Amino acid sequence: MAVNGAQHEFIVHNNPVWRDRANFIIHAELPKTDHPKRFEQLWARHLGDDRFELCCIPFFVFDLALGDVVTASPKGSQKYVVRTIAEPSKHYAFRIWFGDSFQPRDEIADELQTAGSLIEWSSSNLLAVDAINEEHAQLVANFLIAHEKAGNLIYETGRS
Repeated sequence: MAVNGAQHEFIVHNNPVWRDRANFIIHAELPKTDHPKRFEQLWARHLGDDRFELCCIPFFVFDLALGDVVTASPKGSQKYVVRTIAEPSKHYAFRIWFGDSFQPRDEIADELQTAGSLIEWSSSNLLAVDAINEEHAQLVANFLIAHEKAGNLIYETGRS
């Protein structure tokens, strides 16, 4: 879901997968667009100083995943904006777009969860998926490739 401010647009996480661990909201600036500036609000656990552990699966920002430890600092009017990845987790992020597919979305989401993935819905068409490690990521990718070939969805990895 996007929330508009005077000069900024924020993509928010309504149900972060590690909500119980989170105690802070940080921001990741999304690629430049004309206007407004766009940020993804990321739920995080403050580890001290400028370090934060991500507690949600990114919907739009690339090269971040659940469990990554990042550094963030104030930038302009934003409280804390991601600067660097201090300690990458072994997690992988995937994004699924269902669009006009007739495939039952909940069926695919249930299969991913049964296979050990955590999921977050951004909308009825956009689902973020977490894979806990490289081996699990390959299983998720194989599953998504098969569904993409069948025309049930479009997917991308969270890595650039």
